[in-house]
Amino acid sequence: MDSNDVAHAFAALAQPTRVRLLRLLAAAGESGVGAGEVAARLAVPASTLSFHLAALEQAGLIQASRQGRQAIYAVRFAGLRGLLSFLNETYCAGRPELCADLARLIPDNDTEEPVMTPGFNVLFLCTRNSARSIMAEAILERVGKGKFHAYSAGSDPAAKPMPEVIAKLNALGHDTGRLRCKSWHEFMGPSAPRLDFIIALCDTPEGQDCPDFGDKAVTGAWPLPDPAKFRGAPVERELLIGELYGGLRRRIEIFCALPFATLDRMAVKARLDEIGGNGVPALA
Repeated sequence: MDSNDVAHAFAALAQPTRVRLLRLLAAAGESGVGAGEVAARLAVPASTLSFHLAALEQAGLIQASRQGRQAIYAVRFAGLRGLLSFLNETYCAGRPELCADLARLIPDNDTEEPVMTPGFNVLFLCTRNSARSIMAEAILERVGKGKFHAYSAGSDPAAKPMPEVIAKLNALGHDTGRLRCKSWHEFMGPSAPRLDFIIALCDTPEGQDCPDFGDKAVTGAWPLPDPAKFRGAPVERELLIGELYGGLRRRIEIFCALPFATLDRMAVKARLDEIGGNGVPALA
């Protein structure tokens, strides 16, 4: 465990609810605890709990699995053991007897899956899911580098993404093979991924429809113009798509750089909305 991982882990634990949460899951052992039971035992609202779970998961201290419709959370003992090993080596001068070799107290679970990649799940929404949200999904998959998992959907999805958008993404080296237009209903069922952030890209002043997913995820609004409504020359249309891409990339880079482990839910919500006001291109 390197110093960056250690710093990230300690930052994630610098919050009382997360300390209580980790203690609860550690006591439960490998079997873990269902999200609903965790919320009840800690007396924490489900929406707030989801945010804290995601922060600990991103720090590599817990992991999630699914049993039927229920999400089960358990401590990643490998993560805890790595954290204590770092402290043991750093502050005990490599002499286990000075610190009682604390890492040995953590169960050595060889069956734990090391390939699990912790991260936040982010859903981008726009009406047709053919341009703005498709671009955002592709950009976050690259910029997030495994720490974020990107999805996109629309309330009235088109048959396929805009050809100009796919061409732009391909020209910039993005993987577009899995990009498709889909309904937001795909993210409402029991097998859908847990959503930590929902970012609406709809140009709301134009009356476009964005669905309400409730309060479980942190939501933000980054209103952007719909390129499908632009009626200018092809060169101007390509310029607009380029501006949309640049504006989205700037926002997503700022979003990915936020210190999530040290921010509470309300602070993240405020920062998300602040980002939405940056770099919006005009629709000619």
